[in-house]
Amino acid sequence: MSEKSSNSSGSDEDVDPESGQPVELGGVLSKWTNYIHGWQDRWVVLKNNTLSYYKSEDEREYGCRGSLCLSKAIITPHEFDECRFDISVNDSVWYLRAEDPEHRLQWIDSIELHKAESGYGSESSLRRHGSMLSLTSAASGFSATSTSSFKGHSLPEKLAEMETFRDILCRQVDTLQKYFDSCADGVSKDEFQRDRVFPAANPKGMNGIDFKGEAITFKATTAGILSTLSHCIELMVKREDSWQKRLDKELEKRRRVEDAYKLALSELKKKSHYGGPDYEEGPNSLIKEDEFFDAVEAALDRQDKIEEQCQSDKVRKPRLTPVPPGDTYSTIGTHRFAEQVEEVVQNHMTYSLQDMGGDANWQLVVEEGEMKVYRREVEENGIVLDPLKATHAVKGVTGHELCHYFWDTDVRNDWETTIENFNVVEALSDNAVIVYQTHKRVWPASQRDVLYLSAIRKILATNESDPDTWLVCNFSVDHNNAQPTNRCVRAKINVAMICQTLVSPPEGNKEISRDNILCKITYVANVNPGGWAPASVLRAVAKREYPKFLKRFTGYVQEKTSGKPILF
Repeated sequence: MSEKSSNSSGSDEDVDPESGQPVELGGVLSKWTNYIHGWQDRWVVLKNNTLSYYKSEDEREYGCRGSLCLSKAIITPHEFDECRFDISVNDSVWYLRAEDPEHRLQWIDSIELHKAESGYGSESSLRRHGSMLSLTSAASGFSATSTSSFKGHSLPEKLAEMETFRDILCRQVDTLQKYFDSCADGVSKDEFQRDRVFPAANPKGMNGIDFKGEAITFKATTAGILSTLSHCIELMVKREDSWQKRLDKELEKRRRVEDAYKLALSELKKKSHYGGPDYEEGPNSLIKEDEFFDAVEAALDRQDKIEEQCQSDKVRKPRLTPVPPGDTYSTIGTHRFAEQVEEVVQNHMTYSLQDMGGDANWQLVVEEGEMKVYRREVEENGIVLDPLKATHAVKGVTGHELCHYFWDTDVRNDWETTIENFNVVEALSDNAVIVYQTHKRVWPASQRDVLYLSAIRKILATNESDPDTWLVCNFSVDHNNAQPTNRCVRAKINVAMICQTLVSPPEGNKEISRDNILCKITYVANVNPGGWAPASVLRAVAKREYPKFLKRFTGYVQEKTSGKPILF
């Protein structure tokens, strides 16, 4: 993290000495975006009780990409990741990572400080508003007192107050009425007597006032006011019961709505958190095994539908891929991995072609026509390492053709649907290359990548009656130009496609056609997927995907070679 203002930890340096408010903080944090892009560095700003983030510091002028009000925010340090902390506000959750535990603590302290100091009702807030309240109270004491007396009282108390004010007003009216009556009597008896009673009064003004009439009018007015007020009190008393019943109904309705809201909010939080980093493949994943399997199966189904749509829309362009002469594939290379390649080839020729009949360790898991898929369950430190072997027979293609299309990187994307991207890291020889490829991610599983050497070989038969064998072996190697990264889990593989071509003699003197050839395929795969995916999920995916791969690939080769000269 590289803060612009400070590396805050909630100290006095985080507060403006003049306003008493926390200063603005800015820095780089890794933010979880989604399960596709994962963690991304973002410029995060803490200001005025709000946490905002931008794509980078240079793009602040274009506006923030999201913000959270911290008034009701819950900050949760992660239990296992010392650099990570989560901020949740209702159904919105931000997953953030600092560059080290110290910076995480500084960010958490600063956020808590802003949260405490920026809310209304805090100590600093009362200091800011206190002087204005005192000044208002001093300037209008009667208004403030009378207004404050109406705060927080129930309806019965209000009715009692109104009755009290009514009694006071009645006494005041009686007193004034007596005063006006005496004044009127004094005027009618003697003007001189009137002057003695009102020495400061203006005789002309007094002569112009009809005290008797004013008194009668005042009495009638006040009587009307008092009558209306009494009527209002009576109506309020009568309706208090009905209002109370309506209030109880509204409170009950509000309680049910709040309960429904809390239930919906909890469900929404579960859904919003479900796509977070805690529900992915990992040593501390919160996702259950059955949920993991359902999510993987749903993702694979979506990929299949997308691939079917792409295949229906795709018009394959013919590729002119030059095929080196067969002798090129028969020779042992001279590159630095040549001995390792030869050792792998000989192991596959010795063990992979052995018949599995009578071996109780191999289980037949799929049988579809000529295709059979066997598996031997092996686990090491909780990681599934099940060797897999499949046998198949395909008409109309040769072993050379199948191995050529399986090895040729120029046509890889035509038949391989699980790869996101790949590139040739190094070409070792005409029949050996080092390839790096990343596979499409199937959430919640982590994304995998593979770095392997791919070699194609032709093994000549020792007996004239036996067919030659074509073989492609792919096995993991290391290379300085393709080091492992945190973005993907590096898988280890040892895979071989072994093919033999059987030719049935044509009738008469006819030339051999594709109807006369049959290719026997043996496909073996030893894969260490790494990571923390459940064993049951890995086995279910292998059982589902390997047969689909064989059918898809062999169908592709049949389509590509149809009507073309046979390549023995």
